[in-house]
Amino acid sequence: MRVGVLTGGGDCPGLNAVIRGIVRKGVQEYGYEFTGFRDGWRGPLEGDAIPLDIPAVRGILPRGGTILGSSRTNPLKQRGGIERIKENLARMEVEALIVIGGEDTLGVAAELTDRHGVPCVGVPKTIDNDLSATDYTFGFDTAVNIATEAIDRLHTTAESHMRVLVVEVMGRHAGWIALHSGLAGGANVILVPEHRFDVDQVCAWVTSRFRATYAPIVVVAEGASPKDGDMVLKDGSLDSFGHVRLSGVGEWLAKQIEKRTGKEARTTVLGHVQRGGTPSAFDRWLATRFGLHAIDCVRDRAFGTMVALRGTDIVRVPIADATARLKTVSPELYEEAGVFFG
Repeated sequence: MRVGVLTGGGDCPGLNAVIRGIVRKGVQEYGYEFTGFRDGWRGPLEGDAIPLDIPAVRGILPRGGTILGSSRTNPLKQRGGIERIKENLARMEVEALIVIGGEDTLGVAAELTDRHGVPCVGVPKTIDNDLSATDYTFGFDTAVNIATEAIDRLHTTAESHMRVLVVEVMGRHAGWIALHSGLAGGANVILVPEHRFDVDQVCAWVTSRFRATYAPIVVVAEGASPKDGDMVLKDGSLDSFGHVRLSGVGEWLAKQIEKRTGKEARTTVLGHVQRGGTPSAFDRWLATRFGLHAIDCVRDRAFGTMVALRGTDIVRVPIADATARLKTVSPELYEEAGVFFG
């Protein structure tokens, strides 16, 4: 049996660990052959692929990124895209496809399996941790650790100059990175997309910290919005899945704080630093287990399913269920963090 593997959407630490787990178990225990498609859905669309075997995956466990490359290609928006994928899979004798990605990439996999008969198995990947049906996605833990370390470092320079430091982290619709890193890093304000913020209240919290002779750290997710305004965009362009480019809320907020409080405020945008580099031990562990269980799904012909973490168990859930809605920060969790605001 020949199995295809692709990694789509934004890169993140742990992708190579999944590929390694899939290939090692698939070759050693089931005798499968593997084809790796380049650059997400572009690979099967254009028939661009490389062979994957055990030598190809040696040494990749600690590497960030993906040896297969990635992209935000959306075959559903390509003319004849579905038919081209089916023709290329047939020509290359690929009998099943393991799709490693987030909401958009897995949404395409669900469409291909449910409506077009392409046998797909999903593996959840996103640093935003916003896929429902799984407790955690790999890449998230590494991103949180990177953001937390940055916040730790910023505390000392904020205190040295007694200025406000605003840290902008990733999180388009879900504030998991902001919430986890903000709590772990001792931030004084945490702002997430799920809860619109009041700029005056933020300024009040900032002023309160200065009265205590403490320089405040504000952590804001890129998708957070003020109550009396709109989401801050980098520009008006859209990607192939219809998403706008975010960035800028941190700089906007710093200017508002400086204007309203008279205190100097600076911004640090972590951006793609959160996606890069060596995966954490937890992400290596989770990604490896996802890979091992994904190839078991292929063996069992459990197509249309995604592997997911529930507690410490890896379970199978319908891909369509995992992509039907986003997993977001609940009011209760956000309220917990509010104890440390101001």
